[in-house]
Amino acid sequence: MTIYFIRHTSVKVPAGTCYGQSDVPLNDTFVEEATRVKQQIEGVRFDHVFTSPLTRCVELARFCGYPDAEREDLVKEFNFGEWEMGNYNTLYREDARFSEWCDDYLHQHAPGGECLMDVVERTRQFIEKIKSSGLNSVAVFCHGGILASALILTGKTTPEHAMDNVPTYGTVLALTIDH
Repeated sequence: MTIYFIRHTSVKVPAGTCYGQSDVPLNDTFVEEATRVKQQIEGVRFDHVFTSPLTRCVELARFCGYPDAEREDLVKEFNFGEWEMGNYNTLYREDARFSEWCDDYLHQHAPGGECLMDVVERTRQFIEKIKSSGLNSVAVFCHGGILASALILTGKTTPEHAMDNVPTYGTVLALTIDH
């Protein structure tokens, strides 16, 4: 079975913003970026297409020809809880909990939010759902945290190094997963 994890295009938020599960606008370069994504998946036949319910993924799915992609909460981005839409540098200076979280984001939960291993678990649940469905080729329009989690779950990186090389906006990551 192959799952095509497709990261959304760039968003229009200030650099260093913890936008996670916030519904933020797409960048002005959306059409250009989305065209490159569409070209990467042209000719691939998908048994089913999923998308995060967040607008940045739904719009990319629609642009790529999948307006009816199934909305799937399991593939939403990392939930920053109270820190959603906060600035990393400001949070680091003004909230001691943020620096503690930075020291162990694998297991430390953002207040009212998640830790990375929660996102990995949601991604594992999604993959298990696909495995039990009998589908062989699936597209999922999702987020950097989900791509990083998929790389962890397929042994391509470790949890400790997953956030060092999060795939860039518009990445199409095709992973073969054993049933």
